[in-house]
Amino acid sequence: MDGCETKMQFGMPTLIENKTLLDNINLCSRLNLDFIELNMNFPEYQLEQLERTDFLLEEGERKKIYFTIHLDENLNIADFNNLVSDAYLETVRRTIDVAKKLVPLCKKYGNKNQPLTLNMHMNHGIYITLPDRKVRMYEHDFETYINSFRRFKTKCEEWIGGADIKIVVENTDGFMDYEKRAVEMLLESPSFALTWDIGHSKAVREIDVPFIMDHVDRLIHFHIHDGSENPPKNHLALGDGEIDIAERLRLAKSCNARCVLETKTVAALEKSVDYLKRMAVFAS
Repeated sequence: MDGCETKMQFGMPTLIENKTLLDNINLCSRLNLDFIELNMNFPEYQLEQLERTDFLLEEGERKKIYFTIHLDENLNIADFNNLVSDAYLETVRRTIDVAKKLVPLCKKYGNKNQPLTLNMHMNHGIYITLPDRKVRMYEHDFETYINSFRRFKTKCEEWIGGADIKIVVENTDGFMDYEKRAVEMLLESPSFALTWDIGHSKAVREIDVPFIMDHVDRLIHFHIHDGSENPPKNHLALGDGEIDIAERLRLAKSCNARCVLETKTVAALEKSVDYLKRMAVFAS
């Protein structure tokens, strides 16, 4: 796998069935995957653990894999409480410092032309229920909201500097209009790009696809899992849903995007790897 720049890069999420990082690393190696996306929603992948970069680098070298990072899904840099938003900003700053130390491992065992990614969700914020409608507070006070993202963009540009790192914004259950405006503002910066989670997209009837395709030139990361519209399901093993996986992978390849096989169980991950092997897009 050293220095491979042509084959597609496939990785795995951190799985709850695996009790330790070593369990995930050994599974990643056994399945011949390239990387693990470390998920900061898990207690074992909080900053204090991730900042043990010597351990990550040693284990990555041992198994010839690398790591990307999934920021906490609760990340809310626009929270109206500055104590809260500042804590999330500090979390991102320190996570970027971790990522900088992991970049050499990414370049050694991944595609040298792909940046190390920090995946993030957009936090919808709270809403107020009126008799006839729901009022989203970030839409209600959009100027405060968008100013928080301007600050976030500027700080991330400063923190990333010249490192080959990008923060990639993922679709989840449908971007709100105010979120689309914030994401477009972030994409004005070279420090930001997009993730397409194809399973989430399918489960909400592909409502984010027009927005994603309008910015396909900034698409560099994929979460690959199968899904269905009715009933809405995602995180299925590849082949167990309704998605045209081959079509999505062709797009990922054309974008030189890295792909996480984002199933939730070991069995579904194994099945997905076998599916890719049968498609002859996975180098065994």
